[in-house]
Amino acid sequence: MVQLINGKVVENYRWSDNVFSLRIIAEPFDFKAGQFVRLGLPGGDAKALRAYSLASPPGASVIDFVIAEVADGLTSPQLAKLKPGDSVTITQPASGFFTLDEVPDGDDLWLLSTGTGIGPFISMLHTEQPWRRFRRINLVHGVRTAADLVYQEQIQHWQQQYPDRLGYQPVITREQIPGALNERIPQLLESGKLEAALATPLTTNSQVMLCGNPDMITECRGVLAAKGLAKNTRRKPGNVTSENYW
Repeated sequence: MVQLINGKVVENYRWSDNVFSLRIIAEPFDFKAGQFVRLGLPGGDAKALRAYSLASPPGASVIDFVIAEVADGLTSPQLAKLKPGDSVTITQPASGFFTLDEVPDGDDLWLLSTGTGIGPFISMLHTEQPWRRFRRINLVHGVRTAADLVYQEQIQHWQQQYPDRLGYQPVITREQIPGALNERIPQLLESGKLEAALATPLTTNSQVMLCGNPDMITECRGVLAAKGLAKNTRRKPGNVTSENYW
């Protein structure tokens, strides 16, 4: 049964004009990295509660949500205005099966995201599970502009902590930035440029998680299927696990 708990904003961190992190303290609740809850304003319409994945690790004292502000959205513009001390409503329990528990073992793990779809991957990388299960992890983040590349300091910390085990590739479609690739993720997969940039071949021993834009996910599934990487389901384990972000 869904319950509502109250949370209090401790920080509203603006990454860019369109993306912010809302950091909240609430009564403790259990969740698995990759799951989501619904978030809204106290006393508001229950229909205005929106699903957001947790970017913080399970057990963290501060809950982190990375959110895209949609100009004509019902909820995100209101959340974007919140200040420390303001209250929010959070649903319990956490939901979703986009977790590493649902992913079979493999040699390498590819985390392909667009926009705020990187959030659940940040939560996962905070835990021991991916580092224990996979020899190599590749994190790919597709955005329109460099300003939307979030969690840079944390990613650099992981690269220092796990040298030669974490590959990170930003993909920026509307700017030319050194070190970033400039095409959409499905095209980079199809051409092999993504594998080359991360010096990791995609094989049937790879596991791929996709999170973000539904078009990106649909196109990537097609490209990966052509490479022999099948959709992963509980009934029929495969290589590709995905979550649409709207």
